[in-house]
Amino acid sequence: MTEQALRVAIIGSGPSGFYAAEYLLKSSGVPVYVDMFDRLPTPYGLVRGGVAPDHQKIKSVTKVYEKIAAHPNFRFFGNVEFGRDLRLSDLQAHYHAVIYAVGAQTDKTLGIPGEDLPGSHPATDFVGWYNGHPDYRHLQFDLSQERVAVIGVGNVAMDVTRILASSYEELACTDIADYALEALRHSRVREIYLLGRRGAAQAAFTNPEIKELGELAEADLIVDPAEVELDDLSRAWLASPHAEPKHAKNVELLKGFAARPPQNKPKRVIVRFLVSPLRIDGQGRVEQLTLVRNMLVAAPDGDVKARATDQTETLPVGLVFRSVGYTGVALPDVPFDSKRGVIPNDHGRVLEGDHVLTGQYAVGWIKRGANGIIGTNKPDSIETAKLLIEDAAAGHVWQPTQPADQIEALLRERGVRCTTFADWLKLDALEVEAGAAQNRPRVKFTQVEDMLAALEADRETDALPGD
Repeated sequence: MTEQALRVAIIGSGPSGFYAAEYLLKSSGVPVYVDMFDRLPTPYGLVRGGVAPDHQKIKSVTKVYEKIAAHPNFRFFGNVEFGRDLRLSDLQAHYHAVIYAVGAQTDKTLGIPGEDLPGSHPATDFVGWYNGHPDYRHLQFDLSQERVAVIGVGNVAMDVTRILASSYEELACTDIADYALEALRHSRVREIYLLGRRGAAQAAFTNPEIKELGELAEADLIVDPAEVELDDLSRAWLASPHAEPKHAKNVELLKGFAARPPQNKPKRVIVRFLVSPLRIDGQGRVEQLTLVRNMLVAAPDGDVKARATDQTETLPVGLVFRSVGYTGVALPDVPFDSKRGVIPNDHGRVLEGDHVLTGQYAVGWIKRGANGIIGTNKPDSIETAKLLIEDAAAGHVWQPTQPADQIEALLRERGVRCTTFADWLKLDALEVEAGAAQNRPRVKFTQVEDMLAALEADRETDALPGD
C-alpha cells in the first residue's frame, strides 16, 4: 500500500456500506483501499437480519456484495464494535476518511400510555428474533395470545403480520431461526389487526406485500369495502406528485380482496385504515388497545394528513407490535440529530452545527432517515462516495500517521477476535449445508459464540496433518 493511496474505513456492512465501497474501489485516479467493520461476525446488515425469511429472492442481492468483497483492495473486519474495540481516534490515525453506514437500529415510539406494558413490542425486536439476529434471539413473545395488533402499514408491518399468520409448512422451508419456527408452530394467534393511520391510498406497503398477505394457506385477508372507498381528497392525492404508481395499485388490490368472500381459514388478518392508537391498557400486561378514528385533511404542500376525530373504539388484543418507522442510534464521538434520528450531514458530509467535519461521511438510513428499499441505497451511497473522492483530491481529508495495515495488529492487541470475509464464506457454507439437509435455504448461526467456535473448529481441522 503506497502513501499516495486513499484509505477509507466503512462502519457497517449493509447495502449502503457495500455500495459505497463498490464506487470507491471502481473510482479512477489514485488506488483506494477499503476496510469495512461490523459489530457482528457476519456481514450484510438488514439483508441478513431484517429481510423476511420467506423473501429469499431479495436476499440474493448478497451475491453482488460478495463480488465487491472479492476486490483485492477490500478487507472485512467482523466482530468489531465501533466505540468499544475501535475508536474514532484510531480511524483518524490510520485512514483518510470514514463512512458511517450503520443504518437505523431501533423503532420509533408511539408516545402513548401503556406502550411499555409487557406484550407491547417494537417490530424490530420481533423481526430480529425470527431472523436469528444474535441481539434478539433471547427475547420471548407471548404467542399464546389469540389477538394481535400490528400498528403501521409499511413493509415491516406486513412482514410481521405475514410471519404471524403463516402456517408451519410455509415457514419450515425458509431460513427462519429454528427456535422461532418452533415457537410459531405452537402459536395460538388467530386474529391479527393491521392498522393504518391514513387511508388505503396512502398505505406504504408495496404491491407484492399485500398480494402475499392475501395468498396465505391458513389466513383469510379481511378488508371492509367501506375502508377502501376513496374520498375526493384521496382521489386528488393519487393524481398528485406525492403518490407513486404502487399506491393506485394497492387500492385496486385491496378492493379485490374486499370483494372476495372469506374462506373460513383458521386465522384472520383484518386490515383497518384511518385509525391511530390512543392507549394500551391491561392489568400487568397488554389486554386491550384503544383507537381513535381519523379523517384525512389536506396539507399545505398538497399531501394529506390524518386528523383525529372524537370517535374511539377498543380492540381486545394481548400483543401489540409497533411498526411506525425506524430511527438511528448515536455513535460515540459522532454528531447526532436526535430529533431526526440521523447523523447531521450535507449530502453525506458529516456536519457539526454548520461546520463540515473533515474526513467523516454518512450513507444510507443514518444519512437520510429510514426510507426506501435496498436499491434506494445505491444512488445515495454513490452521492456520498463522489464527495469523498472530490475532497480527497482537494486534500480535505485526514492525514493518517499510521498505515492501515496496522489495524489488524491493534485489534489483536486489544483482544478482539476479528472475522474476515473468508471466515464469513466458511460460516455461509456451513449454514447452507445444514439447511440442505432439511430442504431449507440455510440454518443460521444465531449466537456469536457459536460462530467463533465453528470457525475455530474449522481451523483446527485445516491444521490436521494429511494422510
